[in-house]
Amino acid sequence: MRNPKNLKSTWQALTSTYTDKLEMIEEVWQEIERAYTKSNRHYHNLSHLEFMINKAVRYKHKIKDFDSILFSIFYHDIFHNIKRQDNEKKSAEIATDRLNKLGVPSDKILVCKDQIMATKEHKKNASQDTNFLLDFDLAILGDSPEIYKAYIMKIRKEYAIYPDFLYKMGRKKVIQHFLNMPSIFKTEEFLNNYEQQARENLKAELDGF
Repeated sequence: MRNPKNLKSTWQALTSTYTDKLEMIEEVWQEIERAYTKSNRHYHNLSHLEFMINKAVRYKHKIKDFDSILFSIFYHDIFHNIKRQDNEKKSAEIATDRLNKLGVPSDKILVCKDQIMATKEHKKNASQDTNFLLDFDLAILGDSPEIYKAYIMKIRKEYAIYPDFLYKMGRKKVIQHFLNMPSIFKTEEFLNNYEQQARENLKAELDGF
């Protein structure tokens, strides 16, 4: 696990725009850190957040509401239970409550809630900001084959409670879901830079079953 110091600094700078309650900022950060450092978080952890935030910073000039994107990144996987189907809903509810306490305006909270819910199916959205968030979340799929292999090993560890035959059955459905999409990535930037490699990685994983 990477040192969360940089993430914490990002969180403090982000939230201090909306509140001067330093204890509240620290308390909510501690909750985020605890959630993403649980022992079963092999992929959906602080490194995943850092990966997404680095992508967001790179494409900041393309994003209209950067603060909302950052809030969505911090909260999109805060609730993560592999046995449940409502992780996004639960994460959005937690985000709504905590951002309210931090004094974030209701319009930004609504954007954050909608963006988190959009990560459930990763369908193209009317909001280009949301499309960027979805692409940040899936960018790992279009990384090098070596990094992709490390990613799927981490995902397998998160689902370690399931025997291979059940895991492979579920994983095949996930892979096929992405391959059946007209495009995995929703923005022109990610479509041009990641789509082809993502499809090659996914097909290679599928062929390996």
